[in-house]
Amino acid sequence: MRSIGLALVLSLAMPAWAADLFTLRSPGGNVELRILKFYNGRLGYSATREGKRVIDPSPAGIVVDGVNLADGVEFGRPERYRTNETYPWYGVHSVARDRSNGFRLPLKHVRTGTAYTLEARAYDDGVAFRFVVPGPPGKRRVPDEATAFRLPAGSVVWYHDFEGHYEGIHTRMPLAETPAGQWAAPPLTFQLPDGVGYGSITEAALFRYSGMGLRADGRGGFEARLGHEHPASYPFRLRYAADVERLARPAEVAGDITTPWRVVMIGRDLNTLVNCDIVHNLAPPPDPKLFPKGLQTDWIKPGRAVWKYLDGGESTLDGMKEFSRLAGELGFEYNLIEGFWQKWSFEDLKSLVAYSRERGVGIVLWKHSKEIRDPAERRKFFELCRAAGVAGVKLDFFDHEAKEVVELYEASLRDAAEYHLIVDFHGANKPTGESRTWPNELTREAIRGMEARKALRARHDATLPFTRMLAGHADYTPVHFGERRNDTTWTHQAATAAVFTSPLLVYGAHPASILRNPSAEIIKSIPSVWDETIALPGSQIGEIAAFARRRGTTWFVAILNGPKARRVKIALSFLGSGSHQATMASDSSGESAAMKVETREVGRETLWDIDLAAGGGFLARINR
Repeated sequence: MRSIGLALVLSLAMPAWAADLFTLRSPGGNVELRILKFYNGRLGYSATREGKRVIDPSPAGIVVDGVNLADGVEFGRPERYRTNETYPWYGVHSVARDRSNGFRLPLKHVRTGTAYTLEARAYDDGVAFRFVVPGPPGKRRVPDEATAFRLPAGSVVWYHDFEGHYEGIHTRMPLAETPAGQWAAPPLTFQLPDGVGYGSITEAALFRYSGMGLRADGRGGFEARLGHEHPASYPFRLRYAADVERLARPAEVAGDITTPWRVVMIGRDLNTLVNCDIVHNLAPPPDPKLFPKGLQTDWIKPGRAVWKYLDGGESTLDGMKEFSRLAGELGFEYNLIEGFWQKWSFEDLKSLVAYSRERGVGIVLWKHSKEIRDPAERRKFFELCRAAGVAGVKLDFFDHEAKEVVELYEASLRDAAEYHLIVDFHGANKPTGESRTWPNELTREAIRGMEARKALRARHDATLPFTRMLAGHADYTPVHFGERRNDTTWTHQAATAAVFTSPLLVYGAHPASILRNPSAEIIKSIPSVWDETIALPGSQIGEIAAFARRRGTTWFVAILNGPKARRVKIALSFLGSGSHQATMASDSSGESAAMKVETREVGRETLWDIDLAAGGGFLARINR
């Protein structure tokens, strides 16, 4: 028995023990996905970029009712297709491009005779695949995972565990030192050896299914595991102790089983990863009945919000009217109200909405997710919001990735769309492109943000744009000029607003604090959505995140420095021809709670030498 077990391990770990069957090449030809058959009969795959291995031969498969349908398969003839379209997007750029080569490969599990399909796509910046197992309508079956991701030796990974659900601090770890059994919440970003590039593992189009986590196997691989196996997080144990055991049981799926897409983003540099559209490309487009203009449906308005929670203010009706007044002074579009609004009368709520609307400010209301589980109660709350003229809702405390929780997101988005409400999810799992299908979702948390009072921020902030934010928008609630900024400077804090992507950009600082800050005029002009994003050369995960971002004809340069002071050079070659005016906020020597602001003329030939303090930053607005 020992020799058979050893042979099985070797058959999954060694490339020589697998045969190529089908190859899917990306439109540009630089990325390849190969479907393999291991000599023990198992289905597998591998991925390369420019001929260099990104994913070593790895098992791929789905388990249904305890049977691994990838263990002993016959292959049919693949049906090949292409995607080539663009669509509007609220994210790192305003137009997403879906350009891939794909196929649907018929498979048959020999022992049971089960016929099913492997669908796969190859993009120039990633690969993805999923399984579709037909089933009679109403018949309930239990799916599970049989896919893993084996990384090349010498890789380095960044991950966090599930103790805080999706609100962890990423650890940088050489692949060889990643212990067996280590949990990792996607996206899991990795750097390949020998300058080959980067990758990141996550999933897309998570609907009516349990979310995917990753668990290290101790041999250079990460196994996909569904939500019922994820260790219950501290927030979930705290709020839903009675549900821990129940949600540890696998979930049933009725009728056809369609898995989410298993995704590997691939790039030669960090800029490629940051601009990768693959996650939302794989999600279905919005329903035109609910969203007649898609993302640009009239009532879906991205914008910036003030928020009374982290930086003082009165939790009263008058206090929130003052926040709305200050939001109007800042030019912000929203005021997000925490749960204390529930103590007000309906007339009080309407008066706040009317007062805020006069100043161009919409109201977003917080609600605990346990109070919207019942469909009738959920619609009752949304009806109240519509009657009061509320613009959106913040739904909180999901804390798990079980199928029933995932279904609650979708039900909430569907009902919110019927009532024309934008949505911000907190205590949430990673985004998986659902905001393409439900464009009223403008942001979600799933990130360790400004609410974490004691967290060191410098390295964490310089890590997030290349890890968690690869999956999509994140409600970090950036910017704080008080003690909560911890090991970062004022300039670092201001720059987070231009680096962290969130179409509903909720600021952590009291609006009066923003208005008093030397960078106020720059902050007031930072948009919540972008036309173009460049992760600048010199960026290093956890060390420095340097970005150039454009909205219209205005460019912003924003830098988040890690824990070590440094000098960087930034070339402005992305600018158009001619002279431009730059307003710049930079670190003040020896003082973290200060900054210097200056204005100068620049052009595309300009090369900036920028001194960054430990935990420092830089922020510039460049106008034509």
